[in-house]
Amino acid sequence: MLQSKLKLEELSGKEITGYRMARMMPVDEKEIEKAGYTYNTSINPTYLPGRYNNFNISRTHFIKDKVLQIPASVSPIVRFPLFWLSFHNLPLSIYKTLASWTYKKDKYLNIYFHPWEFTDLNDFERFGFPGYVRKNTGVKMIERMEILISWMKRKHYPFGTFQEFIKTLES
Repeated sequence: MLQSKLKLEELSGKEITGYRMARMMPVDEKEIEKAGYTYNTSINPTYLPGRYNNFNISRTHFIKDKVLQIPASVSPIVRFPLFWLSFHNLPLSIYKTLASWTYKKDKYLNIYFHPWEFTDLNDFERFGFPGYVRKNTGVKMIERMEILISWMKRKHYPFGTFQEFIKTLES
């Protein structure tokens, strides 16, 4: 873990302070802290059959083993995930309603997307991506993202880095 942090810092010329495990798999917080990370965003506090059963984990930020945990945003009460798959598959009005509900309750959103989602995955059917992964990728993804960001700006939702978010927690 430390070696990857050092290599990323060498390549980027920046201090790397946060960690997110691929596929949001569980990580050892003691190792995260030993490597010098101050926050971890590898938690999806929802239930997805066969993947996650994290109803026992806080929906909002908390400290564990001296590392700030910033879970991916899920809706209050039912913990519906506001992750990339729901963005692709829900009608945008429903996604925005869930995002608004979550933001009002939590005072922040932690949603993430992948660069490959902006490629039309329908052009790569031969790789066997299921329809629910290919839906609304490429140009449709760009259009949906533009709508979402414009809507968030009109609602005065703040945008920023995790370092900026952490400073708001400290003040």
